[in-house]
Amino acid sequence: MSAPRSLASRDSDESSTYAKATWRLLPFLFLCYLCAYLDRINVAFAKLQMLQDLRLSDAVYGVGASMFFVGYLIFEVPSNLILLRVGARRWIARIMVTWGLISAGMLFVTTPASFYVMRFLLGVAEAGFIPAILLYLTYWFPASRRSKVTALFLTGIPMSGVVGGPLSGWLMMHLGGVYHLAGWQWLFLLEGIPTALLGVAAFFFLDDKVADARWLSHTQKAMIEDNLRQELPAHAMHSVKDGLINPKVLLLSVIYFFYTMGLYGVSFWLPTLIKASGVANPLHIGLLTAIPYAAAALAMVMVSHSSDRSGERRWHLILPGLAGAAGLYLSVVFAHSTTIALAALTLGTMGVMTTISQFWVMPPAMLSGGAAAAGLALANSVGSLSGVVSPSVIGFIQVSTGSTGAGVLGLAASLVIGGALVLAVPARLVNSARRGSGCDSGQASGRAGGQAAGPAGQRRFGDLA
Repeated sequence: MSAPRSLASRDSDESSTYAKATWRLLPFLFLCYLCAYLDRINVAFAKLQMLQDLRLSDAVYGVGASMFFVGYLIFEVPSNLILLRVGARRWIARIMVTWGLISAGMLFVTTPASFYVMRFLLGVAEAGFIPAILLYLTYWFPASRRSKVTALFLTGIPMSGVVGGPLSGWLMMHLGGVYHLAGWQWLFLLEGIPTALLGVAAFFFLDDKVADARWLSHTQKAMIEDNLRQELPAHAMHSVKDGLINPKVLLLSVIYFFYTMGLYGVSFWLPTLIKASGVANPLHIGLLTAIPYAAAALAMVMVSHSSDRSGERRWHLILPGLAGAAGLYLSVVFAHSTTIALAALTLGTMGVMTTISQFWVMPPAMLSGGAAAAGLALANSVGSLSGVVSPSVIGFIQVSTGSTGAGVLGLAASLVIGGALVLAVPARLVNSARRGSGCDSGQASGRAGGQAAGPAGQRRFGDLA
């Protein structure tokens, strides 16, 4: 009886340790990402007034929205490699302060050229943020717990819509004209400054590695480091070169491109699609936009819980993508019925958002060391290309046809293509050990000795050779 009791005690200690780490890190990181994504997509709400005030076309808006991703793409990989040198705490703080100030500076846009430049600089400033956080999470949580914590972090995407939709609509309706600023100018200012302040807070709040965490006991630190050290799979790639040119990493990057086509299509055009269904009031558009995002946040958490419990990763990615494609298709078919179109867009948003959180469980299962830093950044960079393609294509299609329907159908097709490509990823490389059988998820079968993880991440992810 002593062995089962001892095992149960260890499981209880691990659960309490990871719960403590989750409550310490995830709320703050979630808030950071909520602000990040809000700063990225608030241009979709500003568009409702900005284009008319500045006499910009939908095509100009589409190009301007995509310029963010040009800067993002160029600086993504270098940013994540710098993080390995200077530490997560300093680099995440730097990213947030600079992009918050630039986002607030969008209020000074007056011409297409200034719109393009500011969007490009915003992408440069934010480059590396998402892979930096995803890499940071691998310093603390083993693979078999990572789907849930990744989903909790990435719910910042839909929750930015839940918060940002009504907030953006209210700001534009009620602050327009105050101190001679338009509503969309107040929108950029009041949603950019908090991000910069959070960046300052990140410098003091985050710890670079487990060994630095004063809020953990020595036993808890040792437990986390031991789990990370023992879970490292034998097939993991370690070098920066592997992270940049290995065919498996390139395949994952292409998969992410097709999934983010749907993500950015929804992010940048959801308010416009709701407006096209017959809703004119900006506040009402903002409130209705919150519905698909709230449902998506719930779906992300539920699917991630199932993924961690089963250890299966591929179908937990493919099926939400197919559901998202179906929702986007139906939103075009019933475009002129606000109720049905909103229900379809809700299904589409749930599927699209869930694919993003489930995708990011897969690369860390295959990558370690410099390969993790480079590979995560590369995948996000390639995905960012869809941010260039998606808004621009829909914008030009709308100008050419007077409707966004054909562009939305293209986004649905991209989700199906992404799902087909996922089947080419060997299940053994991405699936994790199933929890249960008296063994906590930290005891995953992928243990292979490998490199030392302590101090939790610095040696493990410091190999740049």
